Amino acid sequence: MAAIELKRSTLRSLSPEIGVPGYDPGSLRVGIVHLGLGGFHRAHMARYTDLLIARRPDQAGWAIAGAGLLPGDRRMSDALVPQDGLYTLLERSATEETVSVVGAIARVLFTAEESETLLAAIDDPSVRIVSLTVTEHGYCLDRATKRLDLQHKQIVADLADPTRPHSAPGIIVEAYRRRRDAGAPAFTAMSCDNIQHNGNVLRDGVLTLARLRDPSLADWIEANASFPNTMVDRITPVTHQADIDHLRDRYGLADRWPVVAEDFLQWVVEDRFVQGRPAWEEVGAQFVADVTPYEFMKLRLLNGSHLAISGLARLAGNDDTTVDQAMADPLMQRYMMALMDRETGPTLSPVPGIDVAAYKRKLIERFANPGIRDTVERVNTDAPLNVLVDPIRDRLASGESVDLLALALAAWIRRMTGSDEQGRPIPIRHPLAELLQRKAREGGADPRPVLGIGALFGTLGEDPALVAATGYWLERLHADGAAATLAHAAERHAF
Repeated sequence: MAAIELKRSTLRSLSPEIGVPGYDPGSLRVGIVHLGLGGFHRAHMARYTDLLIARRPDQAGWAIAGAGLLPGDRRMSDALVPQDGLYTLLERSATEETVSVVGAIARVLFTAEESETLLAAIDDPSVRIVSLTVTEHGYCLDRATKRLDLQHKQIVADLADPTRPHSAPGIIVEAYRRRRDAGAPAFTAMSCDNIQHNGNVLRDGVLTLARLRDPSLADWIEANASFPNTMVDRITPVTHQADIDHLRDRYGLADRWPVVAEDFLQWVVEDRFVQGRPAWEEVGAQFVADVTPYEFMKLRLLNGSHLAISGLARLAGNDDTTVDQAMADPLMQRYMMALMDRETGPTLSPVPGIDVAAYKRKLIERFANPGIRDTVERVNTDAPLNVLVDPIRDRLASGESVDLLALALAAWIRRMTGSDEQGRPIPIRHPLAELLQRKAREGGADPRPVLGIGALFGTLGEDPALVAATGYWLERLHADGAAATLAHAAERHAF
């Protein structure tokens, strides 16, 4: 029997094992435009919105128009448009799988080649929130200062032709300009990216760009818009053909691009919205006055640990090595817990309502989840280096040890040579890839050429304690390999 093609007209024909939207997806009204329509957004914010509309039909005006900004996003558009914006979410624990169709995306846009369609969508007065998951690269930041990089080619182009922008900051500035000139109210701009103080970073970039265009526009944005900080958390690996095949063979459903995610879901948001917001708290989101302690906890414990173990595991493994495979090594689990207990955890402020010790134990469990199959290569590519650099900076400023963080940094630098321990190539996907590879190869066991890249480390790379600690581990990684180096670290630091 042929699998059923996913679209609105086939929802009632799906297997009863598949959850379907508890509302009519065709009746939704767009209230949110989201920039960066990828797997994480579809597993996270869109899922929260889907659950909310099913619970509260009066929230149907908060549906999402998702936009792809990059040339590679055409594939997402080509997959979702024929499916009426519907897609399947496979949520997996270590032992169970739940399959649901999500209907909260009412419109799919591909805007890599022109931005007018996107800007026109944001012009709609019913749109009250513009949200983003464009990764740190999409904010066009100077990597050392975390401020807008005025030399970035997209920013240069957007300043030259501001009414036809392509960068995320440029699109938001132009959208605000159009709102102001039309006498329409401002929208809330909400970052959902893994960037410390993500709303503040977005606000600073937007205001900087707006002030270069028109100081009065920047003043209007500052007076009328809001940029809440958020903390987002859900492990969402890249979808593989095997996931598509599994959905077809096991459930009889043909979905061009389903999403796989763990069964854990968390979202903490500062409650600062200028034109109202969905009642996401009714489906598990947490609204707070200040997201900072939650954000630090997630970035330093989850993201920092993710990058630390993934760097070591990638050197010893291959591009198919998964996080759960890495965590099958008890030594890796002990390293991760020691890192959190001794170095990253002590940099946190108190986190209201959170048992941090239980959170750490849960992270070990989540990373070891065999149902997710998240690759260390994906983590190494997506995780920003600052999840290591920021706690290193704080620890050094307090005169405290960074030995375990330096091991993670050394693995990151070793990976930048572009080959693993067997001499097989490792693709380096980073805006500074060419420079990083050249400096990593030039330095070999000496970290100073890489640490000297000011755009990544600023003056931190000159700190003697960091140079010494990173050099110690980098020399061992080159000489002995990741497994032996990790074993030596366990003996040296008693974990």
